[in-house]
Amino acid sequence: MTYPRPVIRLDDRLGIRRPEYPADLSELHRLFDESVEHLRPWMGWVENHSLEATTEYLSQRAARWAAGLDFTYVIVLDGAMVGSCSLHRREDTPEGAYEIGYWLHPAVTGRGLAVRSAQALVTEGFRMPDVERLLVLHLPDNHASAAVPAKLGFTERSRLRDAEGEFRVWELTRPGEQPS
Repeated sequence: MTYPRPVIRLDDRLGIRRPEYPADLSELHRLFDESVEHLRPWMGWVENHSLEATTEYLSQRAARWAAGLDFTYVIVLDGAMVGSCSLHRREDTPEGAYEIGYWLHPAVTGRGLAVRSAQALVTEGFRMPDVERLLVLHLPDNHASAAVPAKLGFTERSRLRDAEGEFRVWELTRPGEQPS
C-alpha cells in the first residue's frame, strides 16, 4: 500500500510532519494544554486530557500508521507545533474512505493553516490507490471547521448521529469518480 509522506513542507514557514514518540511528547502535551478550552466545545477527548493520555495517544501513532489506520501529523509553523491533522479510519468508516480531522492552537486560527494542512491531506489521501473518497465530520455549530471542507470543494452529504452527537458529513470523491 502507498502511505502518505511523513513530512510535507507547505512553504518556508509551514509544514506538517508525523509526530515522534517520545521526542514530541513534551511539546505536544503543552499544545494540548494550551488548546483545551478552545477545543472543549468541539472535541470530546479533551475531557480526558492529561500527560498520561497524551503519552498513550502519541505512543500509539507509529503502530496505527503502520497498520494504515491513522496518519497523524503535527502542524508546524516557524518551527513550533501549532495544531494537528490526520487522515484516519474509524470502525464505521466506509470502505474506500478516510476521514480528515484537524485542530489548531487558538493563537493561530483564522490564518488558513487548517485549510492548507487539510489540502495536503487531500493530496496524500488520493495518492493511496484504494481511497475513493475523503470525509470531514464535525459538530453542526462548528462553523470554523465547516469552512475548511467548503473551501476545499467537499460537498455536504448528510448528517450522522451517534453516541457522541450529531455531525455534519462532507465528502470529496477522487477526481474522475462519481459521488456515492
